[in-house]
Amino acid sequence: MRVDLHNHTPWCNHATGSPQEYVKRAVELGIDIFAFTEHAPMAFDEHYRIGFEQMQLYKQTVLQLRKCYAQSIDVLFGYEVDYLPGYMDERVLNEEVDFFIGSVHFLGGWGFDNPEFIGGYKDRDINIIYREYFEAITQMAKSGLFDVVGHLDLIKVFDYHPTEDIKTVAKGAMEAIKKAGMVLELNSAGLRKPVGEIYPSRPLLEMAAELDIPITFGSDAHSVEQVGFGYEETVKAARDVGYNSCAVFKRRDRQLVTF
Repeated sequence: MRVDLHNHTPWCNHATGSPQEYVKRAVELGIDIFAFTEHAPMAFDEHYRIGFEQMQLYKQTVLQLRKCYAQSIDVLFGYEVDYLPGYMDERVLNEEVDFFIGSVHFLGGWGFDNPEFIGGYKDRDINIIYREYFEAITQMAKSGLFDVVGHLDLIKVFDYHPTEDIKTVAKGAMEAIKKAGMVLELNSAGLRKPVGEIYPSRPLLEMAAELDIPITFGSDAHSVEQVGFGYEETVKAARDVGYNSCAVFKRRDRQLVTF
């Protein structure tokens, strides 16, 4: 079973290609289960996400593609929601989805994975940045709002790493993810970034395996060419630490399938 549960559309304003082109590419690659998980709307950093007024069209489009391609692929509907207290909107959280990805892209108002704001890494102690990031992941897991943890260690995107042991820094977050019953996404987008490796790193993936945290796969595609990107390398990383099944969803009901 080939799974890709993290993909975007032009409605987020920083992706290209039509949703139908994404599905066609997924079918060409032999992907069995494919999900659209658009950046959920909220009254913060609106330019990089879908608008509230576009939610219905987004849903209708995905459900129509699900129907049209039902004989070739299973198309799922979801959102990637920024964990940002005070800004997460009930209009999104009450939507009937197959699943929600919870992600941390901001520390306070700092969009740390945006190249425009890379200077923020030089202004503060990298160990403090990492601690704050994984505390945000901890609180996201404790919120109970989401099904999947998106790109667990996104904070490494520009290849800045703490001097402290990453397993120690992330321990509380990993325990919270386990307690919340969340799924950990293996996200291949990191292979396209300066860090040059998947999210999460090998030490954190080993930690997830030790805690028996379920996993799933996502290419985080923002273009048709990125659909299924790095799949073989990502699957190998999972198998190397002992995984042979991954999570998929229907109306927030989780099942495990062999990959």
